[in-house]
Amino acid sequence: MKKLIAAALTASMIFSMSAMTLCAEEGGTLVMATNAEFPPYEYHEGDDIVGIDAEIAAAIAEDLGMTLEIQDMAFDSILAAVQSGKADIGVAGMTVTEDRLKNVSFSDTYAEAAQVIIVTEDSEIAGPDDLVGKYIGVQLGTTGDLYSEDIEDATIERYNKGFEAVQSLIQNKIDAVIIDREPAKVFVEENEGLKILDEAFTEEEYAIAIAKDNTELLDKVNASLADLKESGKLQEIIDKYINTDTDNSEEADTEAVSEEATETESAAE
Repeated sequence: MKKLIAAALTASMIFSMSAMTLCAEEGGTLVMATNAEFPPYEYHEGDDIVGIDAEIAAAIAEDLGMTLEIQDMAFDSILAAVQSGKADIGVAGMTVTEDRLKNVSFSDTYAEAAQVIIVTEDSEIAGPDDLVGKYIGVQLGTTGDLYSEDIEDATIERYNKGFEAVQSLIQNKIDAVIIDREPAKVFVEENEGLKILDEAFTEEEYAIAIAKDNTELLDKVNASLADLKESGKLQEIIDKYINTDTDNSEEADTEAVSEEATETESAAE
């Protein structure tokens, strides 16, 4: 009897999975996992998640005849969500690394980026070599976190959000922050006394994470990205956020840094 029940359940699961695939082919939902604390790639604007990655994913979903659903989560949970099938794609300013390739596949590159170093204007740190033995803030699970491990005698302070690391720098709790260049520009523009060092910490390329066994979706995403590049739509999306002055929506996260730092200073006084 138990074998019959198990067989029935297995058949039911296979039917459900087939139905889900059919639904997706007919115009289902494309679920994107991200961490919306990374302007201008993804950030909150009221109740919405917007930014470069959000618009690229929306364009891909439209091309596939699907509706985009964005799920906000901790950055270090994104790959697990993709692996488990809770999300179809992971789009979060994510760099392709050998370790990540062990767990997921990646699409073709859609943007070039770099990890840079933020310090206070009076800092003696002038480049990556000066990080030896320093206290460094990074966002948990990012490539800044990964590569900072190679800095000799450094103490790495990990934060769930990039602006939390910047806040600690403003409060002189750490010596530097390693973070993506574009969010770094936003944070520095909105907080006096900070600067970005000229020499990048690393050069990187961003891609979309997809489950290893979902080769069909990988092929479709790559085809859609190719169309977006050829039409100029991809560059148009990037230019909208990077080649213009910082807009009010980007200021929201960085103002929080200033406000929290001010409150902390006031409390200390």
